[in-house]
Amino acid sequence: MFSKSCEYAIRAVIIICQNTQDGHKSNLHEISEKADVPAQYIAKLLQKLVHADLIQSSKGPGGGFFIKPESKVRLIDIVKVVDGDSIFTACGLGLKQCNAKNPCPLHYHFLNVRTDLKKMLENTMIHELSEQLKDNVFVLNNK
Repeated sequence: MFSKSCEYAIRAVIIICQNTQDGHKSNLHEISEKADVPAQYIAKLLQKLVHADLIQSSKGPGGGFFIKPESKVRLIDIVKVVDGDSIFTACGLGLKQCNAKNPCPLHYHFLNVRTDLKKMLENTMIHELSEQLKDNVFVLNNK
């Protein structure tokens, strides 16, 4: 459903959030290892997220990636930065002219799926996922 890049970005932001809540910044290699994503790949994604002001970074000793305590990062924010919003508007079969006047066979079914997905992404906060990860409700890799 999401691109690999988006999946990796979501994992990385959850890790950064968890570390921020634990009182420390995340370095690139730690994020790469915990998210099970190559460091160079995740570095490019993190740059996008910093540029979009979803996460912050600081250089030098004690530097790394972090989330502002008052930040309210939602899953939809990450998806839009990495994948854009075509997942909420594109045809389920990839047709260019699919709409209510010219629907594809999946149009109305897919419309419901997209609407539900958008609601879930809008209502899911990264800090909530981070807490659930901390409580061992979820895992981020299969190692």
